[in-house]
Amino acid sequence: MLWSSAGGGESSRLGEITEEQFDAAFSINARGTLFTVQKALPLFNDGGSIFMTGSNASLRGYPDWSVYAGSKAVLAAYARVWVAELRDRRIRVNVLTPGSVTSPMMESVLDPEMKAQFESVIPRREMGRPEEIASVALFLASDDSSYVNGMELVADGGTTVI
Repeated sequence: MLWSSAGGGESSRLGEITEEQFDAAFSINARGTLFTVQKALPLFNDGGSIFMTGSNASLRGYPDWSVYAGSKAVLAAYARVWVAELRDRRIRVNVLTPGSVTSPMMESVLDPEMKAQFESVIPRREMGRPEEIASVALFLASDDSSYVNGMELVADGGTTVI
């Protein structure tokens, strides 16, 4: 099992995006993920599971986040292509796309007003807990997900559907 969970980016409005911002986001999120998986592949057992951490920013149009969203959207394409390429080895490839989750990093960057804004788009009005995402990750890593392949599994509390 491999969980590639690279992620990073910053907000910037179209017309103000720099080449450096673009290169940084795609280097971490798209390039980093691809080469992590590629490097691990020779060590991988047949019948294993690979999944990558996506972002609901690639599914919902958050203003000022086009570069980050684009750099995460490529992961779904990777999954679809890699399923075809790895079919003879029976390696599953999926994307786990969490919503906003309370974590030390989020707590350090969100002031109370920003946190309230994040929570306002979540149907239950509170951010997810790390263990809620961990449960989905354990499912994708286990044989219980043996028939889940090439999918983006969204665990965002319903944020992207309303």
